[in-house]
Amino acid sequence: MSGGRLEGKVAIVTGGGRGLGRAMVLGLAAAGARVIATAAREAAEIEAVAGESGNGRIIPMIADVAREEDCARVVALVRDRFRGLDILINNAGRGMKYVSERFLTEPTRFWEIDPDVWRMVIDTNVNGPFLMARAAAPAMIAARGGRIINISMNHATMRRRGFSPYGPSKAALESETIIWAQDLEGTGVTVNALLPGGATATGMIPEGLPQEARVGLLDPAIVVPPLLWLASEASDGVTGRRLDASRWRRDLSEAEAAEAALMAPSSPER
Repeated sequence: MSGGRLEGKVAIVTGGGRGLGRAMVLGLAAAGARVIATAAREAAEIEAVAGESGNGRIIPMIADVAREEDCARVVALVRDRFRGLDILINNAGRGMKYVSERFLTEPTRFWEIDPDVWRMVIDTNVNGPFLMARAAAPAMIAARGGRIINISMNHATMRRRGFSPYGPSKAALESETIIWAQDLEGTGVTVNALLPGGATATGMIPEGLPQEARVGLLDPAIVVPPLLWLASEASDGVTGRRLDASRWRRDLSEAEAAEAALMAPSSPER
């Protein structure tokens, strides 16, 4: 892929300081995009990512996606500084470690979950993407084009025992993806879901997890090639779909790799 394929494009990546977010911020910047990387409170992380790129294309910004005013402020900054927004990546998320650090070995039953933790996860994972997309959509519609990319996960994990409220939150995000794609039909704005395709080495994995249990975790960078395709003009007309990064084959042409990785959002396979 050419390093400048997204030259002139402007992107927002929520939760851009670590894991998948960090990989996507750096990938977009390397491809030529200007990137606003947000975090709810970890200023040092997004500032470190901005410095890591070394090309001055990344702007770190503290903003909580669960707060309507923060979402509006991020989009307003983009419109004021760059006169437009091309790409929104809804990546910010709260995972199962907020329920229990032992969630991988000792499932917590739904009635044992603190309601405040449930609300926090839903606020970030379901309401956050809605508030960001709601703030971004008018600018994209006015420009007659844009990309909204929601970061999802395998269907099997959504249904996994003990994975409330994280599983239900991602199931809701996939529903949002399908509905928003239909709502935006004919505007030039597309909405798709992107998932790594397996357990990934991110901040959602408990720090105390034994090293042997970390074997096989996917590298967050796995999502970058399909992300750049989704964010580019090459994906024109593709909307309401889900793309599994683990199925992206680097030995194929980009068009063939995309075809291999694309699934309907309701596909039972993952």
